[in-house]
Amino acid sequence: MARTVRFHELGGPDVLRLEEVEIGVPGPDEVALRVEAIGLNRAEVLFRSGHYIEPVKQFPARLGTEAAGVVEAVGARVTGIEVGQAVSVVPAFSMNDYGVYGERAIVPAAAVVHRPEGLDAVAGAAVWMPYLTAYGALVEVGGMRAGDTVVVTAASSSVGLAAIQTALRVGAVPIATTRTAAKKGALLAAGAADVVVTDEEDVVARVRGLTGGRGAEFVFDAIAGPGVLDLARVVAPGGTLFVYGALSGEVTPYPGFDLGMPALASKPVVDRVFVLDEIAAAHRYMEAGAQVGKIVVTVDH
Repeated sequence: MARTVRFHELGGPDVLRLEEVEIGVPGPDEVALRVEAIGLNRAEVLFRSGHYIEPVKQFPARLGTEAAGVVEAVGARVTGIEVGQAVSVVPAFSMNDYGVYGERAIVPAAAVVHRPEGLDAVAGAAVWMPYLTAYGALVEVGGMRAGDTVVVTAASSSVGLAAIQTALRVGAVPIATTRTAAKKGALLAAGAADVVVTDEEDVVARVRGLTGGRGAEFVFDAIAGPGVLDLARVVAPGGTLFVYGALSGEVTPYPGFDLGMPALASKPVVDRVFVLDEIAAAHRYMEAGAQVGKIVVTVDH
């Protein structure tokens, strides 16, 4: 038995319950973990509330796709993963099938990666979703290179900060956007070349001014909604607009997009650490949107 976070109905953070659950043994191609830390992602908030791109199929439901822990058992056909090994779990499965919010978890072996020495559990639970999302889109798909400009919306999120660091690593110029001036200093300290405060400044005018009228080679947007129309106006000829989230919760009035409902995100930046007993508080904190970086939940054994 292991304490596991489940919810029996859709709703706010208060629907989350810590319950004793029989975890069982790993089946073929599965791994059993003793969870040490859990990386929270907005997808879990959306899944819990019924607004995720994938609906909950049955109750009680589980949560979580990103964690760090130690291997306790491996199933048949699993190779390259050993009992006692420190690992991370990357977001590579449906929460209808698996969940890592708990003291122990069974996950697909394909979602387990070795955790290098020197990377503690908190960092190991915080690094994968942000950097896979940012690097995969901007570098592997988009081909971002030195000298390119990238506009990063919702830049204080863990994915936004990873996008800034990824841009800097390849020699690109990251321009961050944030709704209020409260996070401007933190974003500049994180490496943003400039910060556009959207409640006070015109995004189109500022970005065009910062790029000599050319626009940005890339826009990396987590918000969607009506603001996409303005973002499209700052994309340079031949540039790319990535829409990887829908924090606005509004319909995106742009050809080719169907984001009427919220959708799917170096050393990671960790904003705050909670313990497993505080899981509802951790979700409330994420919904408040005050964080700069990743929210992590640790698990005591």
